[in-house]
Amino acid sequence: MKIFYLFLIPSLLFSFFRAESTGYVFFIDSSTHQFLRTQSSNDVAQSKSMLLPEVAAAVSVLLGFAPPVTLSAAGSSKLNEVLVPNPFDRPCAVFMLEVSGVDDPLVVDPKNALFSKALKSGVDLGSSKADIQLPDEEQVSVISLDKPLGDYTEEEMNDFASWLGGSYVTDATKTLHGVLTIPLANGDNVNLHMSKLVHREFALKLFALSHNIRKAMEIHEDLSLTLHRPAELIMGSFDGIKALQEQHDSDGFDKQGMRLLLATLSKIFDSLQTAYEGQIVGVIVFNGVPQPESKTLMNVMFTSRPSPRWLAETKSSLNTTLVAQLLVRRTLAWVTGVVLLIATLLGVYFLLNMPLTRDTLLYSNVKLD
Repeated sequence: MKIFYLFLIPSLLFSFFRAESTGYVFFIDSSTHQFLRTQSSNDVAQSKSMLLPEVAAAVSVLLGFAPPVTLSAAGSSKLNEVLVPNPFDRPCAVFMLEVSGVDDPLVVDPKNALFSKALKSGVDLGSSKADIQLPDEEQVSVISLDKPLGDYTEEEMNDFASWLGGSYVTDATKTLHGVLTIPLANGDNVNLHMSKLVHREFALKLFALSHNIRKAMEIHEDLSLTLHRPAELIMGSFDGIKALQEQHDSDGFDKQGMRLLLATLSKIFDSLQTAYEGQIVGVIVFNGVPQPESKTLMNVMFTSRPSPRWLAETKSSLNTTLVAQLLVRRTLAWVTGVVLLIATLLGVYFLLNMPLTRDTLLYSNVKLD
């Protein structure tokens, strides 16, 4: 009986964690162009939970590529309920972010202007990570938002605060230990004391995210000048909420941190809309369970293509085959021509040397008068 309970308890725990392994995905449409279905016509999609591979397939389609062949019929139906049916009208640019530590942002901030208008769907996170399948590295530019921040100055922190509509007050006693004050939409202010480890880690993760977004927009400006502009996928993850949740003495500061994160995401998407002239869509996945370090739910996978060496070998083999076929055809043509020429010459020779007397074989049955 004890052995039975030893097997039963882990099974129940596994089922419990698997059932809890769910999150939400928000599809944020452009402010000037409609690439997604309207919220009123997408009530069915909101009630159905999507799988991670289906979210990855939606990203591939938004970038202008075909969905993977492994996508099921049910998955294709869910994509049709999210995306507009016109396959020639895609933004070809996607801002994708994974946020761990936040289950549903509308619970934290129900009146958030960005997420309250977005298409919301539950997503099953119990499966392994999904791959965003892209055809070729030359056809799409993948820009990572997970690059480390590096050294920073108080002037840069002041610019970051100003970008969010806030301020940064320096500390006269110690550098980089000032107070970052950011206003929220509801009128509250979030004060991040850089002298506190938890506040500093959260603020620097927000700062790194905005810094990488600026780098992505600079790369977009360079790509827009090229003759053949590739599709652009801006993707990364944010786990700054985890540091706030791990501190038991935060006194509810994690809720303020979540609101500040949502305000920062709204500012980021507005900046991307301006830089891309509305030709971009946001896909943000929220996972209430914090992920381990360097672990993401989505991964980019380029479909294999022939290497230059393989192409050269194939081309050489193809040329050898063509030469052999051409040689056989020419040989057959020459042999046939020579045989016909010899036959023609023999026929003419025998006609010219045929005797003029009557052929007994031809006239054997002819009665002459």
